[in-house]
Amino acid sequence: MRILSSAGRDDVATVFIADMGKERLVEFVESTQPPLTWDEKWVLIVSVLYGCPVRCLMCDAGDGYRGALSAEELFSQIDFLVRRRFPDGVVPVPKFKIQFARMGEPAMNVAVLDVLRSMHERYDLAGFVPSVSTVAPRGCDVFFEDLLAVKHDLYEGSGFQLQFSIHSTDVATRDRLIPIPKWGFREIAEYGARFRADEGKKISLNFALAQGVPIEPEILRREFDPAAFLIKITPLNPTYRANRNRLASYIDPSAADAHYAVVEDLRRSGYEVIVSIGETEENRIGSNCGQFVLRHLDRDVDGSAAPTAGYEYWPDAVS
Repeated sequence: MRILSSAGRDDVATVFIADMGKERLVEFVESTQPPLTWDEKWVLIVSVLYGCPVRCLMCDAGDGYRGALSAEELFSQIDFLVRRRFPDGVVPVPKFKIQFARMGEPAMNVAVLDVLRSMHERYDLAGFVPSVSTVAPRGCDVFFEDLLAVKHDLYEGSGFQLQFSIHSTDVATRDRLIPIPKWGFREIAEYGARFRADEGKKISLNFALAQGVPIEPEILRREFDPAAFLIKITPLNPTYRANRNRLASYIDPSAADAHYAVVEDLRRSGYEVIVSIGETEENRIGSNCGQFVLRHLDRDVDGSAAPTAGYEYWPDAVS
């Protein structure tokens, strides 16, 4: 692995691009959550695929898909970040989270499971929290069954975070935003109940909410028990693909105290609702999924224009 570029701020987030050979690029991130510092809460976000075949309408990782990373290629991202801060592999951070959710759908790479099985053999970890975010693609049953086994065998009581990104309660809209065959809400609910069999952390239902996209609490209540599922609503990041598809965020990331009717409706329906607004600095850094790779591919090392290698680039998408 060869680091090609990085950008960011140590107190917010830093995104790295690495060349894995054979013209395959990945990006990965370390971040914290101000006012917490990285020695209190440290989050690594790693790529699991070279690009992504899902091609969600708001995600910049959806071009140039070149397959899955191996377990060692996944670990190379983690090793780079861990060893630069903790050369001996001892990570004393009380909340150390790794999100398998940067570029690529984790359910499409069984090597994610191998990494989860080996984390405590590879590092000395004080407070490791695994995090898997998925759109629940159909045809990945082996991954999901094995993920259950890994969680129950190795990570009970760890706060293991499972998130289903569904983005709308309207089936047609969801299919447009996530254009692959995927589980329906009942299948997600049934799996979530099995994953949470020990009554551990609630399962997250994530909505990167665009203007005009419906969320109907009564539809959610038919399948998702508020005692087992929480709702996480995030701003729609200003990615190139979102701009191209004319998707604008329902949540204003610059107005942390704003009130939203959909949030109040969901809370009245009994759901715990988290409005998760990250640091707006991350948008200026370009640390949204796939975005930094696109910028890198559009520039050579001298800053002049370069071929986009099959990726599409919309420079008017970023202020």
